[in-house]
Amino acid sequence: MPAKDICLSKTPLVAIVDDDQAVREALCDLLLVLDVACRSFDRAEAFMAEFEPGRFDCLITDVSMPGRSGLELQERLRELGSSMPVIFITADTSPAIEARALRGGAYACLTKPVNDEVLFHLLQNAMNCAGRSRRNDRRDPPSDD
Repeated sequence: MPAKDICLSKTPLVAIVDDDQAVREALCDLLLVLDVACRSFDRAEAFMAEFEPGRFDCLITDVSMPGRSGLELQERLRELGSSMPVIFITADTSPAIEARALRGGAYACLTKPVNDEVLFHLLQNAMNCAGRSRRNDRRDPPSDD
């Protein structure tokens, strides 16, 4: 099988960044049931220490965490040129937080507790969109012929 096909058919890997261990474990358990691999981190700095472009298919992160917030994490990823979809989950119901997340390019912003079905559908859509974007990025530019 060509390497290109292996890359396109790999098991999706989702990063979860949340300072609440119970939330991380619950999200990972949900993703495993859905045949989606996950890697969890207790803070944004731990995630950034392992971040490599293209490694993760989606990021699910809390907004408020010790150290760098989820919003600051999203900003840093965009500065690095990442187009990875970001889904925020937060206990903060402030419209300003949601607006800032979406302005920064977030795919969605959900309020805790998160409905599993809603999260799953958003995650599927986000990864499908990201996959199409990556395939389009790999196409050769049009020639002048």
